[in-house]
Amino acid sequence: MIDMLIEKTVRGFVEETFSASPVPGGGSVAALAGSLAAALSGMVANLTIGKKGYEEVQEEMKKILERAKELKDKLLEDIDKDSKAFDKVMDAFKMPKETDEEKERRKEAIQSALKEAALVPLEVAKDAEKIFEISEKVIVKGNKNAVTDGAVSCMMARTAILSALLNVKINLASIKDEEFVNKVSKEVAELEERAHKLEKEILTKVEL
Repeated sequence: MIDMLIEKTVRGFVEETFSASPVPGGGSVAALAGSLAAALSGMVANLTIGKKGYEEVQEEMKKILERAKELKDKLLEDIDKDSKAFDKVMDAFKMPKETDEEKERRKEAIQSALKEAALVPLEVAKDAEKIFEISEKVIVKGNKNAVTDGAVSCMMARTAILSALLNVKINLASIKDEEFVNKVSKEVAELEERAHKLEKEILTKVEL
């Protein structure tokens, strides 16, 4: 894996994804989708600040802009965080397994790495869910000329959530800790349900 995926050009990132390299994979792409979702809400806020006819929402848009930046930056970092978590899983599988002691160490390392590989995209999904609130606000109160950008922000947030959760699920399938699996599975189901519900509710507010 290259040192920093987020330092690549758009074309470079896409070509790296297209290649035979397992990273960036779906988890990193989910984080990218979330970052773009936050960026779009921030763009609508930017296009509302200082514009005539939107004087009453100036302070609110400034707060949305700050929140959008926080989420955008956090999700950008998660692009590399997810790929590094995957690398740890692969490294664990490459550990020696000649003796019983080595086999046990390898098994423990794999399980630990799989848990991290599940928790990183779970965090991505949770952060992406926070975008719904700001996308709804820019759709309802933001610059009407950019309302579709707010709508795409909402849709990308949903995509980021569901995509990230798929990556959680595939890692859970190999984790032996039943308590961990049950706890995370419950969170996954709740996040999926809310993502579908919130996207549908917010998009009904888009007026074209």
